[in-house]
Amino acid sequence: MMSLSRCVAVLGLVAAALAPMAGAQVPAGYPSKPIRLVVPYAAGGLPDTVARILAQRLQERVGQSVVVENRPGGNGAVAAAALLQGPADGYTFLVTDGSMFSINPKLYTKLGYNAAKDFMPVAIVARAPLFLALNPAVPANSFAEFVAYVRANPGKVNYGSSGIGSTHQLTMEALKSEYKLDMVHVPFKGTGQSVPALVGGQIEVLWSAYPSLAGFVKDNRVKLVATNAGKRSPQAPDIPAIAEQVPGFDFAPIIGVLAPVGTPKAIVDKVASEVVAVVKMPETQKQFAASGIESVGGGPEEYGKAIADETSHMAKAIDAAGIKPE
Repeated sequence: MMSLSRCVAVLGLVAAALAPMAGAQVPAGYPSKPIRLVVPYAAGGLPDTVARILAQRLQERVGQSVVVENRPGGNGAVAAAALLQGPADGYTFLVTDGSMFSINPKLYTKLGYNAAKDFMPVAIVARAPLFLALNPAVPANSFAEFVAYVRANPGKVNYGSSGIGSTHQLTMEALKSEYKLDMVHVPFKGTGQSVPALVGGQIEVLWSAYPSLAGFVKDNRVKLVATNAGKRSPQAPDIPAIAEQVPGFDFAPIIGVLAPVGTPKAIVDKVASEVVAVVKMPETQKQFAASGIESVGGGPEEYGKAIADETSHMAKAIDAAGIKPE
């Protein structure tokens, strides 16, 4: 359970986003120079994909270049420094999934940033649900049958993940806790390793994004039985959400835009409105969908609440997994 102090700190993100600034106006001519979108991961991952699609569409609307900068390392500290060492003038933003705020503070005693105090939410852009995938050898063709199979074989079913503390592991740990399941965790270094292991039969089950699984599903080499989002995904509408049985079960990664604290609210509101407009464009939604990403689109308040909700969910899953901070 997330502590009261941690909950208050996280909700500070919402308060920072909503802090009143009477009479504040967007500076004349803004933006008058390129805007940077800093991504705390290497090129090619989920936040990077979102940032590049967003940058392309955003610069068409604001009339300035929007540049994506990849700053991986230090569990987000390198990217945080790229924002926090410069002026909070509305020209540098962070595009990331929620792990910098919902997972890292629970896993690491020392971070190069304060998750609750250094940033303010600007806009929630998208979510990318994960799917519970089974090797065909598993004698289950539905989520209920899968749960029954694991319960009948305590400690014998292994599951793969993208590593300790990953959303993939924490989703499974939350599932284990909810249904009182006994499974063995086999961590890998990303889905590039875990999905082939599932297809090859080295592991029996895992959570992964739809694009990584779609080809294998089509060839009947993988079975999908559930999604970790709060509702069914248009990518696979026949696959039920666990939330249909467990209200509030939602571990789908969210991706959004944040600004350094101190960024003028008028600029935050303007950028938020432009981002939401871009996200609502059919062309953007089509580009996202091709990468297994679902458009959301919401301003500072919506994103702040989403971060707080995700932090609460992840804290419970981390505690259930027994992961201790380093």
